[in-house]
Amino acid sequence: MHHSLKATRENLNGHFSRDLAPVLTIDPGDRVTFECLDANWGLEPHNGTDIDRRTVQRRPDGLDAGHALTGPVFVHGAKPGLTLKVSIESLALGGWGTTYVGGWPSEWNAKLGIESEGAILCWEFDSDGKVATNQFGDRIALSPFMGVYGMPADVPGLQSTIPPRRTGGNLDCKELGVGSVLYLPIEVEGGLFSTGDGHAVQGDGEVCITAIEAAVEAVTLAFEIVSDMPLRRPVAETPSGWVGLGFGSTLDEAMLDAIETMVELLGWKFGLDRVRAIGFCSLAVDFRVTQVVNGTVGVHGILPHGKLKLG
Repeated sequence: MHHSLKATRENLNGHFSRDLAPVLTIDPGDRVTFECLDANWGLEPHNGTDIDRRTVQRRPDGLDAGHALTGPVFVHGAKPGLTLKVSIESLALGGWGTTYVGGWPSEWNAKLGIESEGAILCWEFDSDGKVATNQFGDRIALSPFMGVYGMPADVPGLQSTIPPRRTGGNLDCKELGVGSVLYLPIEVEGGLFSTGDGHAVQGDGEVCITAIEAAVEAVTLAFEIVSDMPLRRPVAETPSGWVGLGFGSTLDEAMLDAIETMVELLGWKFGLDRVRAIGFCSLAVDFRVTQVVNGTVGVHGILPHGKLKLG
């Protein structure tokens, strides 16, 4: 069955929680087309100044402190210990996006010397959604994906949308566009999946804290449950190859976590023991900085398709 979720107030939330009531219940094999606001809850393009624009009214008490997410979706049969398979089938952007560069206090803005001086880049997308042009006439090719695909962890209270975690969240991994299949460990009954934070294009690292932050008219995801995938962290099969994500408070920690993800993946996919898998991580896997700006930093490994020819 194919369902649709519009970005209406009742379908929006700004946090993860195992206690959130689902706005939609589906069966494995179903598809859902989500409409999503930009991460900052915007209802209209930014004008390039600090003048407020129209946004959805956020709820108090931290309920909407994070990204504007559409969901959550309860998937029948999604149980702790199983894996949620999310196939990214199509993605249509809205007509505009915004990049915020400096101008506010943050760790990375301070390191880069742009806390007190910044810019707001306002982008318009062509009718095909392939190229963006900003107010200075700069142009860039688009490669859209959702920054947030995720579910809550099995812990009490509100969970921020800003850091990534093993159940997904603000992954900000540019490999997760159309044609990719994301696998997420499930920790709560039904999964309670939400998505949002459309990125029209982003480089590895996301060093100014934002991508081209964009509203998404429609992103269609298909959901299945996998019972024989004993992975403890997010992985994905993408057009480029198999991807394993790692997280940590430092890049060293995130790198080690990403290596562990790839070791698990190589064991599950190719039957390699730990020592051989670590060897092939050094020989065949490219490790990249996913992002450094979400509090919890990210590293991902990519094993290109066809790279391994095992005996």
